[in-house]
Amino acid sequence: MHGRAPHVAVVGGGISGLAAAHRLRMLLGPDAKITVIEQSDRLGGKLRTTELAGVRFDVGTEAFLHRKPEAQELIAEVGLADHVVHPTGAKASVHAAGRTHQLPAHTFMGVPASVETVRHMLSSEGALRVEMEPTLPPIELKGGDVAVGSLMKDRFGPEVADRLVSPLLGGVYAGRADELGLRATMPQIATLLDKGVGSLLAAAAMMMPAPPQPRAARPPVFASLANGVQSLVDRLAEVARPIIRLGLPVRVLSWQGSGWRLEIGSAATPEYLECDGVVLAVPAPSARKLLAEIAPQVSAAYGKVEVASMAVVALALPPGTELPDRSGVLIAEGERYSDRITPFTAKAFTFSSRKWSHYGEPVILRGSVGRHGETALLQRSDADLVKAVRNDLYELTGIRAEPIDYVVQRWGGGLPQYGVGHVDLVDTIERGVADVPGLAVAGATLHGVGVPACIATADAAAARVAAHLLGRVRR
Repeated sequence: MHGRAPHVAVVGGGISGLAAAHRLRMLLGPDAKITVIEQSDRLGGKLRTTELAGVRFDVGTEAFLHRKPEAQELIAEVGLADHVVHPTGAKASVHAAGRTHQLPAHTFMGVPASVETVRHMLSSEGALRVEMEPTLPPIELKGGDVAVGSLMKDRFGPEVADRLVSPLLGGVYAGRADELGLRATMPQIATLLDKGVGSLLAAAAMMMPAPPQPRAARPPVFASLANGVQSLVDRLAEVARPIIRLGLPVRVLSWQGSGWRLEIGSAATPEYLECDGVVLAVPAPSARKLLAEIAPQVSAAYGKVEVASMAVVALALPPGTELPDRSGVLIAEGERYSDRITPFTAKAFTFSSRKWSHYGEPVILRGSVGRHGETALLQRSDADLVKAVRNDLYELTGIRAEPIDYVVQRWGGGLPQYGVGHVDLVDTIERGVADVPGLAVAGATLHGVGVPACIATADAAAARVAAHLLGRVRR
């Protein structure tokens, strides 16, 4: 680079891209040129805070795991620690087999640690199957992967899979248990099975946290930011001071022998950007296209990652509307109204005014719509979705109140599905990218869809590109 300041392009302006820009600034210093290129008209990706009846409200990711350090450390680093809020003690629930139950304690992603914890949700036959699971022949993965749904049904019968595991995975991945892989969605369980723990019941029991010491409070599991999670992205953009280019797709990425060239903008009037390093922080379909020429095997691996779409319907109800005394409700797939005919449209509700104490009036909540493959559902108009979600709310809670405001936020094709073999695909991606100078990848496709996991990939990507630019990479 002959003494000039390095220039890095970050493709993708979501949390992964902005966290990478911030880390690059820390590693490369104030003189480095960092350009963030985002094809939409805003930064933030799946972190989006909007106005709902005058309240700042999240219509994408609404919280992050507090127990994982990456998000809380980054929040402290950029001076937002005073804005961190935690959920109230309201419990979550699940609507399955026509009834709403409190989500059982002592389960790991719905996998029970004992029969007693889930007995109230199962038939006597279903409970007996859970109780007898440790007497079945030991599970042997032999290094392979398996669909979560088929493993649960083999070991516990259909009820645990349909009433507990599938609703929880649907909430996290907008996917189906029959299509999601154990190694990527429940790596801790897979690791215990690899070590010879032959029973799911035993593996879940080993995952349970130790009881708190007398008079000691359990640390909170989740956290958010009082002004909305998008405030983290906004602050990262301030402190990293990148050049931000919005509304510009990156069409072509090419290696020029000593640096990178990006073709951005429209095909008719392209613009070219030359730089020394690139961080790709984009969903799998975009990464597949951009890497097709540079790293065909990596591109092919990205091409095998399917993506789901969903929508969030946020409702503001009149002050004084009584929400159930729960943080929300997950709805099992295939559930119907009490008429046994009408299917539910929503897969979950979050009773935001119950879940978070920092919201005042009006009463706010959100319904989530859409699992992998439910494309027709999401082609309905905003008005139709609002009507359907309000009908679901009435069926579950009896609430008929007319909303004073609503927002419908659609998330098209950006939710990666961690299918069977996903861990191997990610290994192929990371090994392949390691052979390309000055290129790194980040984002929800890799090691987890939550905010801390995305930040971890961003930190690793920034460190890799910075090491290359600072001449520390021995190739």
